[in-house]
Amino acid sequence: MNEFQPLVFSGVQPTGNLHLGNYLGAIRKFVALQETNNCIYCVVDLHSLTAQLVHDDLEGQTRSITAAFLASGIDPKKHIVFNQARVLQHAELAWIFNCVARIGWMNRMTQFKDKAGKDRENASLGLLAYPSLMAADILVYRATHVPVGDDQKQHLELTRDIAQKFNNDFSGRIAELGLGFEMMMGEEKVNGFFPITEPIIGGPAARIMSLRDGSKKMSKSDPSDLSRINLTDDADTISKKIKKAKTDPQALPSETDGLASRPEAENLVGIYAGLAEISKQDVLNEFGGQQFSVFKPALADLAVEKLAPIAGEMRRLIADPAYIDSVLRDGGDRARMLAEGTMKSVRQIIGLLDN
Repeated sequence: MNEFQPLVFSGVQPTGNLHLGNYLGAIRKFVALQETNNCIYCVVDLHSLTAQLVHDDLEGQTRSITAAFLASGIDPKKHIVFNQARVLQHAELAWIFNCVARIGWMNRMTQFKDKAGKDRENASLGLLAYPSLMAADILVYRATHVPVGDDQKQHLELTRDIAQKFNNDFSGRIAELGLGFEMMMGEEKVNGFFPITEPIIGGPAARIMSLRDGSKKMSKSDPSDLSRINLTDDADTISKKIKKAKTDPQALPSETDGLASRPEAENLVGIYAGLAEISKQDVLNEFGGQQFSVFKPALADLAVEKLAPIAGEMRRLIADPAYIDSVLRDGGDRARMLAEGTMKSVRQIIGLLDN
């Protein structure tokens, strides 16, 4: 083997109910990627501690995310599905990456600034170091590709920076041990152990907004349940939420330019496009000039057709926690073998005795 083997990795935090935005922006993409790639999908339960240490039911949330993976069509036999805490090598590599990354890099992370707010001194160290753990999640499997949304692009850039610095700092040692590959870092050739992971960017429906406010992203934490379509909602609830979604009094335009300054209209058109896997212009070709009284029932029917089967299967799986735990246990065992292979090499490269 003289190059990194293609591998896709991604993870979802077990916080709150998954919703339509999570499905269109991430999980459906995971399902599609498994058709042509080797994939590892992780419920990142350790990450959930960075924003909130004490959870009412972290175990139940972890099983719920796993159920969403399986109900959406991810195959846990052909690929790996597990929860992060089962594989201790994630935390081990994260500590090493804490020593690779620079404080200045972490301080530039906009997500930390947003989540810490004005009271940065009271934020947990885990929240600041979150990107190091994310880098470890990816690189402990030497994953080559990660599907990312807008809010994670900066973290993936930091993952690439960490990999590059590790490869540069230990280039000679990596070559001496025969553990990596020659690769170009800018204009310099080094011996690299970690790949420079590439992003897989989402399609046109990657960003789904609130059904009550088209200027805000659909969120698990919004106090109004009418703001989102949860993946566990039944057909009647899905239909009701879409019909109650905020709109404006104008008819739908015939061109996408006509959606400018109409955030609620653009959001509903985007949801239809995402569910139907067509462009927004295709939607407007069919519904342009028509009122929301016509468009909303059509959107509700489409959403029920696409989402109700997933919701039903999720409810069935959640009622069988022993099965979900068996999937996570099997996936954890397989992931641990891969991760330990990486860590054995990392310990050698650094000079940590482990035998």
